[in-house]
Amino acid sequence: MEHTPVVRRARPEDLPRLVELIHEHVAYEKSAPRPPDLAERLGPRLFAEGAPLWVLLAGTPDGAVAGYAACSTEFAFWDARHYLHMDCLYLAEDARGHGLGAALMDGVWDLARELGLDEVQWQTPDWNEGAIRFYERLGATGSPKRRYGLPVDPAAS
Repeated sequence: MEHTPVVRRARPEDLPRLVELIHEHVAYEKSAPRPPDLAERLGPRLFAEGAPLWVLLAGTPDGAVAGYAACSTEFAFWDARHYLHMDCLYLAEDARGHGLGAALMDGVWDLARELGLDEVQWQTPDWNEGAIRFYERLGATGSPKRRYGLPVDPAAS
C-alpha cells in the first residue's frame, strides 16, 4: 500500500465509512459498543453549519478511506486560551506503517493553525505502546493524568 497519503475533511457521504472506522476503533480499544444509531446522531452534529467539530480522513489516492482524526476546540482554563482537542485518531490495521498517521497529524496541525490555535492536545490508552512511540517520535510529550466519566441522569433533579 505504498502511496502518497491523502488527507481531507469528511463529507456527509463519508459518514457510513466513518462509522465503520469508529466501530473498529471502539473494538480495538476494547471499549463498550456504541449505539446502533451512531450515524444518525453524529451526522447532524458533524456537518451542521458552524459546528466546532472536524473530522479529517486519511486514505489512498484512489479515495479509499483508511483512517480518521476527530477534533474539536476546547478551553484550557489554567492557560485562559482555546486549543484543539484531538479526541480520536485511528487507522485501519492494514493502513498502519504507510505514513497515513503522520499525514493525519500534519492535517490536525494545519487545522489548528487555520483556527488560530497554538496547541493540540490528545490522549491515548497507557497500554497502546505503538501509539505512544508514534506520538513521541513526533515530539509530543505525555502527562500522567487519568480520564474519568460519570453519566448524568437527565431525569434526576
